[in-house]
Amino acid sequence: MASLIDPHAHTLHSDGTDTPEGLVLAAKSAGLDVVGITDHDTTQGWAEAVEAARRHGVGLLLGVEVSAVYQGNSVHILGYLMDPQDHSLNLLFEDARRERSTRLARMASNLAADYPLLDWEALKERAGDAALGRPHLADELVLQGYFPNRSAAFEWALHPNGPYYVPQKVASPTEVVELIRQAGGVPVLAHPQSSTRGWSVPEDLVAEMAQAGLFGIERDHRDHDAVGRETVERLAASHALFMTGGSDYHGTGKPNFLGENSLDPYILAEIEAQGTSKVVRS
Repeated sequence: MASLIDPHAHTLHSDGTDTPEGLVLAAKSAGLDVVGITDHDTTQGWAEAVEAARRHGVGLLLGVEVSAVYQGNSVHILGYLMDPQDHSLNLLFEDARRERSTRLARMASNLAADYPLLDWEALKERAGDAALGRPHLADELVLQGYFPNRSAAFEWALHPNGPYYVPQKVASPTEVVELIRQAGGVPVLAHPQSSTRGWSVPEDLVAEMAQAGLFGIERDHRDHDAVGRETVERLAASHALFMTGGSDYHGTGKPNFLGENSLDPYILAEIEAQGTSKVVRS
């Protein structure tokens, strides 16, 4: 039987709703052999996830989804099997989390003009130590009754083309790729043709990232339509990149379900070969 590998999932340490152990249990229930923990700009959930994976017999691919910006647009790079103690990478995470919090406070202020029940201080308290993101704003808007769910909030109030949006000021995608490689990790460009963002990663940037050490590019993602997937296939062929897939699972925060897109086992083996650590197996 072929292995079922979902390398792209989030916990409550960023914008998911499961604990790291909850993610492992959900992966086991979904029949996954390996699940990736890829919270935004943090490795805080790794230790709990490792312990849970060993206890429950689920393979665990340790990763992070790193924030970057190109010409004012958000770009996300998945980094796998890097050294979590790498100084430069941790400085990058700290900068990204600080910028994320400052940016979201500005967005909350913008939103409060039309959604006065939104409470920034209460949002931060509920988020705890999580790496803040727009989904936390969405959850607050839902909690106050303005929208029925996260997806509805993102369609207007939190959309990059909407009147409340504030762009990020973080590292460039190429810098992120270089830092992941320097930390012994394996970088993969996440959902570059997302149909929900209104912007696609251009080929010249993909070429620049490939030159800097990009390993792969995510093709199979629910935000990619048929044309988007064909574009990824062309980009991968042109720039000698592996193609990956994943659910981008967020627990109850998004409709994405574990295993809806997956990674070929031979590509996981190549990620392991290039990374500084191995997949956690019981």
